[in-house]
Amino acid sequence: MLTVVGRNGSPLSEAARAALESAALVVGEPGRLEDLPLAPGAQKVATEDLAEALRGVDVTDQDVVLVVDGDPGYFGILRMLLQQGHAPDVLPSAPMVARAFAQAGLPWEDALVVSARDGHLRQAVNACRAHPKVAVLTGPGAGPAELARALFPVTPRSFVVCEDLDGPRERVVYVRPAEATTRPWSEPDVVLVLDNRHALGETTWISGAAPGPAGWALPADAFGGEGGPRPDVRAFVLAKLGPRVGDMVWDVESGDGSVGIECARFGAAVVAVDRDYPTCERIRENVRLHGVKVAMASGDVRSTAGHLPEPDAVFIGPGFAGPAGLEAVRTCAALRPSRLVAVASSASAEGDAEAAAEMMDTLTEHGFTAEAVQLRSTPLGAGPEASDAAVIVVWGERDVQSWGRRSSQSIRPIETISALPADPAE
Repeated sequence: MLTVVGRNGSPLSEAARAALESAALVVGEPGRLEDLPLAPGAQKVATEDLAEALRGVDVTDQDVVLVVDGDPGYFGILRMLLQQGHAPDVLPSAPMVARAFAQAGLPWEDALVVSARDGHLRQAVNACRAHPKVAVLTGPGAGPAELARALFPVTPRSFVVCEDLDGPRERVVYVRPAEATTRPWSEPDVVLVLDNRHALGETTWISGAAPGPAGWALPADAFGGEGGPRPDVRAFVLAKLGPRVGDMVWDVESGDGSVGIECARFGAAVVAVDRDYPTCERIRENVRLHGVKVAMASGDVRSTAGHLPEPDAVFIGPGFAGPAGLEAVRTCAALRPSRLVAVASSASAEGDAEAAAEMMDTLTEHGFTAEAVQLRSTPLGAGPEASDAAVIVVWGERDVQSWGRRSSQSIRPIETISALPADPAE
């Protein structure tokens, strides 16, 4: 029988003690196997690779216990064990994140919890850019120093670094990102990344990040009137950008920051880029009005792209007209974002179509699947003269998903149930 015991420094439960006392083999993470009530002759194996330690072990022939930190079902080993065909008994303790927030003296039902392990450092950093209260589970090459280098100095945050929580070498350190880049760290477990102005948060009905917006493609008046993409165009652009938590989106020359602000409302990290200083001020004002996180970069994306955070999605707005728009598309496409959307803009309708064709060719050359559409809207009940001018939107995607029906990995048998009992009132 296989049992997974979560340990956090507090006394073991009776069930956990009984499982350990009857185990023939106990496997655990280093530092989690001290002072356990083991039977005489029980084998004890300390290793970071618990799955490898179980290889070849017949858990049906002997009692085996895995000892891990906290709750094995919360960013832990339980999912992998189930995928491997095991059906373990689980005896959890308080999750590491709960203990970290307890050390910080903060509620955490509104916190975003992410893992920077296994190559997800960049997504974790983007989550910290966009959200005021994030718990980051760390690992080799993805610790407080790496988080701090990515966030400092653009994103002002405070760190609570937790090392060996509830263990003999426990240390909880409060630092600023600048200090976190230079201090020595001893295998930290979790880092709380906090915007101190909003760290307390608000009472909510849902755990984790706040729900997404109830609506999008807000009216032009929400961004000060003219200057940005029309709401119908913005709706289509948002659909193709697909902003989400963990993404970095660039809003380049949108004119009013509306695309970036709406992406931020979906939980993405956003940088707005514009060459015009008054436009930058207008974007900052709109960002403050909507209460979202958008970093502002004043300059030409064609020369500053290499100094900005790596993008997952890019929008290039009508601020770039003619050849400049094509150059901006080429610059951003070379960075290999997953999605790129651009408005083809020139002095005439014929010029827009030619610009769109050139943009599509450029995206195709850089490995995108490119398409374009012409958008025009007319208010219901209005005559043709009330139609808005046509706008051509070009977009490109990498690794386009195939929507063919996939066969099920397993066929679930059809279950039948007996007839429901009759209503006594009938």
